[in-house]
Amino acid sequence: MKKIHFAILVCTLALTTACFKDLDQRPDTSSETDAGTVYSTLDGYRSMLAKNYGSYVLTGLEKGGGNADLTSNNGQDLMRCYFNLQEAATDEIAYTWLSGDKMTDLVSMNWDENDPWVGDTYYRLYYTITLCNEFLRHRSEAASLTGTEQNEVNSYMAEARFVRALAWWMVLDLYNQGAFVDENTPMGSYTPEARNARELFSYIESELKAISDGTDGLKDRVEYGRACKAAAWFLLARLYLNAEVYGAGDHYEDCVTYCKKVRGAGYTLEEDYGKLFNADNDKRSDEIIFAFVTDATHTVTWGGATYVVCGQCDHENIIGVEKYGIDVGWGSFRVHGELPDLFDPVDITQSTDTRCRFYSAGRTKNLDKGIDDPSNGYFAMKWSNLKDDGTPSSTTSENGVDTDWPLMRLADVYLMEAEAVLRGATGTSADDAMGLVNEVRERAQASPVVASNFNLDFMLKERAREFYLEAQRRTDLRRFGCFTTSAYLWQWKGGVLDGRAVDAKYEYYPIPAAEISANANLKNLNYR
Repeated sequence: MKKIHFAILVCTLALTTACFKDLDQRPDTSSETDAGTVYSTLDGYRSMLAKNYGSYVLTGLEKGGGNADLTSNNGQDLMRCYFNLQEAATDEIAYTWLSGDKMTDLVSMNWDENDPWVGDTYYRLYYTITLCNEFLRHRSEAASLTGTEQNEVNSYMAEARFVRALAWWMVLDLYNQGAFVDENTPMGSYTPEARNARELFSYIESELKAISDGTDGLKDRVEYGRACKAAAWFLLARLYLNAEVYGAGDHYEDCVTYCKKVRGAGYTLEEDYGKLFNADNDKRSDEIIFAFVTDATHTVTWGGATYVVCGQCDHENIIGVEKYGIDVGWGSFRVHGELPDLFDPVDITQSTDTRCRFYSAGRTKNLDKGIDDPSNGYFAMKWSNLKDDGTPSSTTSENGVDTDWPLMRLADVYLMEAEAVLRGATGTSADDAMGLVNEVRERAQASPVVASNFNLDFMLKERAREFYLEAQRRTDLRRFGCFTTSAYLWQWKGGVLDGRAVDAKYEYYPIPAAEISANANLKNLNYR
């Protein structure tokens, strides 16, 4: 069983911000503890910080989401919602339970302001932001602590700002705008101002720089599951790589700068790719810069990595769920045929690439019978609940998985830097950039890329090979101009067998209709 680094205090504080439907659905306060008591000790601060981190993978104060934080359409955690918004409309997952899980519109790229997953993701993100804002409002209570404890609280405050900046980046990337609230937002009746993509970009950038470069900022290294300076540098690199998509101009040189900062922080690539996604992946802090921690004893969730480990497994047990370290497969999704086609040779059973992890025996690769027909499509075999010794880590039907979500990995830093060079950055030479890519490919036992093939088309494919089922694909496709356009078609893109381009409004998701009604400062262009 992995070490638990954060134990979440079972209490909530009253949170109030006007005009947000998610906060009209207030956190349960039946076990509410007075703020003066919670913030009177360092342990109290630590517990509330843990709640901020946990808001990405948990939905309530009890096992599996009991005593729910919010009432929502689907009752699922933020990372399950985020995964669906990042993967369902792409060339990676083929979702099985379309109507039952209310996924039809997401998969066919036909969502609107009332889509339940679009709404739940929005409210979950703002719940996280509000938790962090509330935490940051209580800095002054630390005055009663010792000097050493106050220094630790300062570090906790920087971590809360990171957790909030991460949520704001997701708001920016998914919705392209947002109603702005922070720890200085007036309490009570107040209508938040709207911030567009460029404004959110600038805010996130300033926050991440402040906490990674300031004297009261993040630490150089912290225990696994918490954010250090390298995590902020990583997020800055990702922000800069996508800056043009956000209307913020060319920041590829900045992307290279912050990738180099992460590379200089002492991380190394994990030798075994598969161990990055198993139940002992908390031991991979050599490569994993930041992860969302899941534990089958203390932080049981049906989302997070549980959703991907169990969801990728067929519910009819065709493969044998023991190969994944689980006892029941959900059969939530399979993969599009375009994904295994990215690996050489096309006959994946002959591929030496250790990232090529699909079950194809007796399966049709393409989805000719329909995207929700479970007889179509290969199964993914990337994630598992097995420990390094090959034994299951938990009984998943009762407690979920022990596998953490590796949100930030060094391999991503290498590929971001290389892509930025291909897009014009000069802080790294082309040869060195290609060398970074080949380090990733060498780990996977894939043949090296050569100069004649080292281009942006290769990079989009390489990112799919390295990061499939890690909730990155929509963001990547947008950056390459391939998400809504005809530049790249896959089966069932836009809801038709051969794929088609869709309206450019689907480049980002709409703010939920209830929020538009509640806040006159918000508008959904092209969705009405």
